[in-house]
Amino acid sequence: MTLDFKKLDGLVAAVVQDHGTGRVLMVGFMNEEAWRKTVETGFVHFYSRSRNKLWMKGESSGHRLAVKELRTDCDQDAVVATVEPIGPGVCHEGYESCFFKRLEGGAWNPVDTRTFDPNQVYGG
Repeated sequence: MTLDFKKLDGLVAAVVQDHGTGRVLMVGFMNEEAWRKTVETGFVHFYSRSRNKLWMKGESSGHRLAVKELRTDCDQDAVVATVEPIGPGVCHEGYESCFFKRLEGGAWNPVDTRTFDPNQVYGG
């Protein structure tokens, strides 16, 4: 269960994928505590680099990520968390996935429909 937290200054990259659809929902970072909490609770936790703190996805929105499977790469410095999303989306902008923009003609354009109103969930 050991991961290599040395390469990224105490962090590993964490790709979150929908268990049912296979769609990539988001990417975050985990420190050792976030990894341990994820394994112990069955819900994805991250380390916020901007806020310098541990957080559980969905702690303010209620849109949590229930872990179905955890995998690591051959170097053990990145993980894939296959999850069952609880709620209509994971993106703080109101989308099912944080990957809702596509490069078209040199610009990033939203190509998905919002699944929830972020102002109602996070305030605004």
